[in-house]
Amino acid sequence: AVGLLGVVELAALLTFALLGGALADALDRRLMVLMSEAALMVGSMILFGNSLVSQPIVWLVFVIVSLQGAFDAMQTPSLAALLPRLVDREELAAAAALGSMRSTLGMIAGPALAGVLIAVAGLPVAYVVDIGTFVVGLVCLWLMKAVPPPADAERPSIRRIAEGLRYARSRPELMGTYIVDVVAMFFGMPIALFPAIAAGYGGAKVLGLLYAAIAVGSFLFSATSGWTRNVHRHGRAVVVAATLWGFAIIGFGFAPSLVVALLCLVAAGAADMMSGIFRNVIWNQTIPDSLRGRLASIELLSFSGGPLLGNFESGVVASLFSVRFSVVSGGVLCVLGCAVALVALPAFWRYDARTWKAA
Repeated sequence: AVGLLGVVELAALLTFALLGGALADALDRRLMVLMSEAALMVGSMILFGNSLVSQPIVWLVFVIVSLQGAFDAMQTPSLAALLPRLVDREELAAAAALGSMRSTLGMIAGPALAGVLIAVAGLPVAYVVDIGTFVVGLVCLWLMKAVPPPADAERPSIRRIAEGLRYARSRPELMGTYIVDVVAMFFGMPIALFPAIAAGYGGAKVLGLLYAAIAVGSFLFSATSGWTRNVHRHGRAVVVAATLWGFAIIGFGFAPSLVVALLCLVAAGAADMMSGIFRNVIWNQTIPDSLRGRLASIELLSFSGGPLLGNFESGVVASLFSVRFSVVSGGVLCVLGCAVALVALPAFWRYDARTWKAA
């Protein structure tokens, strides 16, 4: 049931992502984030009420999770499109790193805190704390100045969504960020195999360490990423980062001990964060404000769908051959895929923020 909840949430997110991007380019982006945040809070309030009854309604949980996935899809493009309006161009790399650090901290501390609260005080209290964090976020959003839509904004439509897709296809630099990320996640995403891998290192007691290691690597890279502002060949940096991810996954597949496996996953997490920072910089520095929301929805589809497909691929290969073969072959194909991408998209490899000009 827990896995099915994740599928329901992801399906809603993928279904509404493009609509969320169109709305981000047509409405006040701050208002879009605020309204979707309020809707997400209402969902948590309903789940809180459901947790108080003696027999919680299971189908209601699925409905709320689906709606929350849809509202998340509505919010994310507007939230991403806000950044270039709020931060100077030369500070975009630092802002991307801070945003990634916030996300990573949430992934590490959120489940841990929720687990402690549920164990100590019960599920309803955990929901109360969750609702309280929404209140804090809503107050902060309310205090922000309005972020009106671009001057050429139009009502959301299929034509406007198609316009965004055509623009993305016309930009090899953007296509490079999407393709390299999908290649890395599709071939080199072994997270679905962690339970099987943990069995060889001591069982369930080390499973949490495997899951946490990638997030730790991401956090460490974010915390030490000040040097990224001096990098200008961002396309090259994305390819290098994705290639390093592939090599780290290969090392993980061959790891002779738990310590080596964890170090490889930490390195993979750092490489993933490196790629994410430079992809964000390319997006925020080169995409026109009038298209930023719609392109953010494409980014959402890329980094949401890639890991899901990658986990499916790794599971299929493991079932046909072996767990180790699945991990190592995935890392090898990730490295080879990055090489093919840079050959197929030379403009992405040559991209230099100092000389790039809009077509």
